[in-house]
Amino acid sequence: MAAAAPALPAFASLLPSSSTSPPRGRRLPWPRPLPSHRGALRPVKLLPAISAVEKGKGAAAEAKEVELEGMPPEYYDEEWQARQREKTKEWNAYRKKEEAEEERITNEYREIGMRLKAYPQEEVRKARILVSSFIRAGEDIEEEIEKAAERGELTELVLMVIWNRLDVARRDDERDAIRSLDLLYRRVETEILRSEATPAMRLLNDLLNLHDGSDDDKWLKKCKKHMLEVFPREDPFTMVFPAGFNMEEHQGQIKLPPQDDDVLLRVDFIREVDELLKEVQPAHENNKVPTGNDPEAVATKLKYQEKLRTIHQVESLLELAASLKW
Repeated sequence: MAAAAPALPAFASLLPSSSTSPPRGRRLPWPRPLPSHRGALRPVKLLPAISAVEKGKGAAAEAKEVELEGMPPEYYDEEWQARQREKTKEWNAYRKKEEAEEERITNEYREIGMRLKAYPQEEVRKARILVSSFIRAGEDIEEEIEKAAERGELTELVLMVIWNRLDVARRDDERDAIRSLDLLYRRVETEILRSEATPAMRLLNDLLNLHDGSDDDKWLKKCKKHMLEVFPREDPFTMVFPAGFNMEEHQGQIKLPPQDDDVLLRVDFIREVDELLKEVQPAHENNKVPTGNDPEAVATKLKYQEKLRTIHQVESLLELAASLKW
């Protein structure tokens, strides 16, 4: 009876089978080299190593895709996104422009507030109270200004307070306040100049105020009458002898005029007015009149015409005083 074939190891079944099986009863040598079948095995492709940064980017991209699921379709349109970027740029430029404008306005208001820092604060407080009383006076403003001038309260500081309020009103574009404060400034300035002016300049101001803007001939007649009342007579007798002296009996009391007598002679009036015209006319002729029609140019034209009209009136008064006869 033939002997039984020895049992093969368990992993022998995994080995590739040969076309020729070994004869029975013959033992296989061990270890047996594995047969080389190059065609049966494929080369292994190694995957590149994934860094932690790339893993994080991938996770963020996945999260972003999840967040954008509910967005409208135009969000994925490149032209729509380009328009949105342009709008963002325009908005940022507009915001910067607005911030620069706000900073400029703030600096202007700060400059207005710093103008009065050089004056004593108590005097500034009194000047502000006085200006507030002028604003609340209404129709009695002329009387209030004259009373303040008599008390000696009209100063440069009062003008500065009015000018500051006028500047603020201009920046806030409050037209009614601008008009009222401008008139108040001119009136107070005129009163200050009048109190500091010589008798000749005060008379000139009074004569100019007699004009009602309608008829020059009537105005000149009023001025002539007023001059005859102010100027002393200049005939030979009254210049040598005072009024009340009896020329026939040569009797009368002659008194020297007091030293503080504020008598204005016609020659002094003519001299001061002529000097004023020589000073004002060249400066007025050198001013260039704007040709535009914008509000600022129109206002400048009106001021130029008003000043020219005043110069002509002063020239008429000078000629009237030079030819005045009693």
